[in-house]
Amino acid sequence: MSCSGEVYSHEMSADDNLIQITPSIKKKLNKAKYGVFNHSAVELCHWTKKSFSDDATCYKHKFYGISTHRCMEMTPCAMNCENRCIYCWRPTEFYDTLEMPAHLVDGPELIVHSLLEERRKLISGFYGKKNANAAKLDESLFPEHYAISLSGEPTMYPKLPELIKYLKNLKATKSIFLVTNGQEPDMLYRLQEEDALPTQIYLSTNASNKNMFYKINGPRHKDAWERYLKSLEFISTAKTRTVLRVTLIRNFNDDEKHYSEFASLMEKGSPHFIELKSYMHIGMSINRLEASNMLEMDEVRNFSQGINKYLLGYLTMDESVISRIVVLQNTKRPVSRWVENYALSS
Repeated sequence: MSCSGEVYSHEMSADDNLIQITPSIKKKLNKAKYGVFNHSAVELCHWTKKSFSDDATCYKHKFYGISTHRCMEMTPCAMNCENRCIYCWRPTEFYDTLEMPAHLVDGPELIVHSLLEERRKLISGFYGKKNANAAKLDESLFPEHYAISLSGEPTMYPKLPELIKYLKNLKATKSIFLVTNGQEPDMLYRLQEEDALPTQIYLSTNASNKNMFYKINGPRHKDAWERYLKSLEFISTAKTRTVLRVTLIRNFNDDEKHYSEFASLMEKGSPHFIELKSYMHIGMSINRLEASNMLEMDEVRNFSQGINKYLLGYLTMDESVISRIVVLQNTKRPVSRWVENYALSS
C-alpha cells in the first residue's frame, strides 16, 4: 500500500492501525469548511447553505425532488482517487494512494455517526444568521438524502456495500446517490450482488474515446479505459436508477466531432438519465483550467441537440440555467424522474 506521510498516516487505536488524513491536510480541509473524520469527510455545499435561508435549491431538487437542506454530501474516501481529473473542484494534488485495505478503514456506523456530528458542527453556525430558517436547520440535522461523492472515489472504500445498507436502515433515509468515475467496476457488481444498490448511480462520462479519457481524467491505472467500459456495461443492466454525467470542457470534449462517439457510449450504457453539464471554474480546478473553458448555457443546449441527432430514444427532460445543465431522459427505459416514486430497496 502507498500511503505517504504527505496525506495519510497510520495511527494506533484500540482496534488497529487505521488510515487517517494527516494533520496538515486535515487543517487545509477544515479551512475549506470540510468536516473530517479519519479518512472520511462531509461538507455543506453551496446550495445547502442557500436553502437554509430559502434563497435557492440545487438542481437535484429541480430534477429529481431531493430535499436540498436535508441532503448530506459525504465521502468515505476523502483523499483516495484513481484519477486526477483536470476539471475536478477537489484537491486531487493531494491524492496519493490506490488502495484501502479493509482492515485499515473505519466501519460504516462509525463513519456515518462521526460525519453526522461533523455536519452538525458545520450547521450550528447558521442558527445565528439573520435570514436563517430555524425549522429547516432543525430538519437538516436528520438527513433524508445521502450523496456519496464530495471528494475522492467512494467505490475504493472496501466496505461500501455495508455503508449503503446502513444508510438505508436509518429511519429518515429516503434516497442515496452514488457518484463514481467507473474505475472500480467490481465494486459496482458487488453492490448488486450484495443487494446494496443505492437509489441512483452516476457514472462520470467525460470522454468519448480512449485518448480523450486519458487526457481529461489523468487516470493512474493503465487499464483505466477498460475499467470504465466495464462500469458502463454494468450501468446498462443495473437494477437501480442510472445517470451518465458529462462535464463539458471547452477545447477538450465539446466539439461536434465528438457527438457520434458520445452517443455510441450513451447507447451502450442506456442510462435512465444523461446530465450534460458545463465545467465550472471553481475550487482547485482554477489551477488547471481557465474561465474560458466554461460553456454558456446556450452552448450546453446546442451540445444536447447535437447529441440527440445520433442518440435514439432520449428526450430533453429539464434544464438548470444557473448550473448550466441539460438533462435527457431515456424513453426506452422509462422511470419516474422523482425519487419519491422509486422505492428504496432493502
